[in-house]
Amino acid sequence: MTQRAGISRRGLLQGGSLALLLGSADIAWGASIVAVRVWPAAAYTRVTIESDTALKTLPVFIANPPRLAVDIEGIELNPALKALVGKVRSDDPFITGVRVGQYANKTVRLVMDLRQMVKPQVFNLLPVKTGNTHYQHRLVLDLYPSEVADPLEALIADKLKGGNTYNAPSMTATPMPPSPSKLGTHADPVGDLMANPNRPPAMPSLPAATASTDSTPITTAASMNQSQDGERYIIVALDPGHGGEDPGALGPNGTREKDVVLKIAHRLRDRINNTVIKTKQGHLPMRAYLTRDADYFVPLQQRVDKARRVQADLFISIHADAFQTPEAKGASVFALSDGAASSAAAKWMAKQENRADLIGGLNIKSQDAVVQRALLDMSTTAQIKDSLKLGSAMLGQIKQIGKLHKARVEQAGFAVLKAPDIPSVLVETAFISNPEEEQRLISPQYQNDLADALMKGIERYFSRNPPLAKTRNT
Repeated sequence: MTQRAGISRRGLLQGGSLALLLGSADIAWGASIVAVRVWPAAAYTRVTIESDTALKTLPVFIANPPRLAVDIEGIELNPALKALVGKVRSDDPFITGVRVGQYANKTVRLVMDLRQMVKPQVFNLLPVKTGNTHYQHRLVLDLYPSEVADPLEALIADKLKGGNTYNAPSMTATPMPPSPSKLGTHADPVGDLMANPNRPPAMPSLPAATASTDSTPITTAASMNQSQDGERYIIVALDPGHGGEDPGALGPNGTREKDVVLKIAHRLRDRINNTVIKTKQGHLPMRAYLTRDADYFVPLQQRVDKARRVQADLFISIHADAFQTPEAKGASVFALSDGAASSAAAKWMAKQENRADLIGGLNIKSQDAVVQRALLDMSTTAQIKDSLKLGSAMLGQIKQIGKLHKARVEQAGFAVLKAPDIPSVLVETAFISNPEEEQRLISPQYQNDLADALMKGIERYFSRNPPLAKTRNT
């Protein structure tokens, strides 16, 4: 079959918008597409195609101009796949547009036109159900930048130009690369394949998968947390929980944990960036580094790795608690345990939070097993001791603005707290499953009060535990 409704396959792929095909092509056979979603961010863009059965795919990356073509076998073009075109935002840092066509009788070809060179990952996820989150089979297409920006360079540049705030790069703040049409005129191998489906594809294969958006070594002229004039920074890594495919807990009125904790993290970031700590080393400016600054998913391991890459002095993971009954209330602070959890509730909470990778979607094949084992096994007594001090300082301030669920720092095996060299705590800001606390969490006043309390806790911690000198150069 070379044509459908008078439109060639080559024309379908080369067109700037999706052709709306009618008739039998609108009816899927085999797998049924449940939903399509796009999560754009400066760190990477994720596209997910959810289906009732696993999809078999053949991905091919075309370098010049950059495109990712994915053949999805066992389906025909249907309305759900058509909806993907309208979900791509005009300010997406990586995708300029999506084209689809019926490549063969049982194969749909999906082509994403890209703004820049990427390191794509294409993988499948098994169904998962936890709490209010339920996903069937998912085909995931992750588009990571080929060249990763150094977060410390932005921090240092901001300081050198006299700025007093450091905002992690946001999607809208990222300069747009030229569109593929401006990168040069080249043959269209995808279109050629559509016109000659029996010819073997003469295209380069997918680049090797990358495990992290921050996989490129940091190469700054300064030390890891020192400016070029030698000034020491106190760097606090803020980790808003969940994001993207993982909404976190849901409140009775539909409030999503991932949205609330990101707002709180932004408020705390602003306070950190405007604070200078007086220490024996002098007056040291503080800077916040966010593991995510928008609505996208970051695996637990990468959150830890990001904090270690910037040699953070503290790591604070921000969450909103949930329980099966709406009566539970109050804030909690957790630290890592090197053995058994401090309570059954702490053990249960760690188990829930550690499921994030299953929900958000982790490409297991791309993970560096050696790095994983090192980070999971290198928890130290000193780190836990300092984490308990930080947690206690925070609890002392949080109780001034609201109820505590536990009056002391709880401990359990939270994966996100396993940086061996960074004092790390996880703050459960309130029970989002409690209707009253859900309303407090979405209140700007409470978000401000909570950010103030956490900031005071950080300052109190450093007043008693001055930051260590860090001089490792790159």
